[in-house]
Amino acid sequence: MKRWIAYWNIMLKDMRTYYLKPPNISWGLIFPVAWTGMFFVKSGRGLESILSLLPGVMAISILFGTTSMLSVTVTFEKKNRSFERLLLAPIPLELLMLAKTSGAILFGTINAFVPVFIGLFLADLSQVQWLTVIPAVVMIAIASTFLGLFIAVSVSEVFEAQTFSNFFRFPMIFLCGLFFPVVSLPVFLKPISFMLPLTYGVDILHGAVQGDNMLPLWVDFLLITLYCVVLFFISLRNIYRKWII
Repeated sequence: MKRWIAYWNIMLKDMRTYYLKPPNISWGLIFPVAWTGMFFVKSGRGLESILSLLPGVMAISILFGTTSMLSVTVTFEKKNRSFERLLLAPIPLELLMLAKTSGAILFGTINAFVPVFIGLFLADLSQVQWLTVIPAVVMIAIASTFLGLFIAVSVSEVFEAQTFSNFFRFPMIFLCGLFFPVVSLPVFLKPISFMLPLTYGVDILHGAVQGDNMLPLWVDFLLITLYCVVLFFISLRNIYRKWII
């Protein structure tokens, strides 16, 4: 029970310190709105384009919201040596890192539904399979957060975290099927696309919103779950090697 009290308090501390600050809340609201408007205008189509754009805008809102926040906060705490105090807590490192990442997962999940809220006023979303969308959003948030954690424990400076984040994020915009179908990519780029976890999350969203997923949904869920596990344990290994031993 004490471990879960520690987990809850660490998560609440991060929520109050980082995620519930007015600039971050406004960022979480404005960024999805800006991306929604940009792609809606860029498409040059009417309101019927919203369903085709919605999965990509949701995914990119999660990706930028989680990686931007977590990679910077963890790196900042490590730089200021406040993270070292947490390492002294009598809880397993796995639970500690889950507590540190839970706030970002929640933040990213909420970000995803900002464009959905906007879309409710502009299009008919009755055909959307929400029982598939919700777990897909959570899995994308987990995968993106653990990617941010991997970035944070791989660098030592905050500016390095931002630069390293962009190394992953911007290729994902064009290679993961957010706004361009993976099947339309050149042959030499498709293997890279299938190596990125966001590809499978976006495929689930496309299937739930439009019914045009490439892979069976169970395969998508299995692969994105595998990526989550791998990223988390690689990050733990780096923490042991670089920050503890």
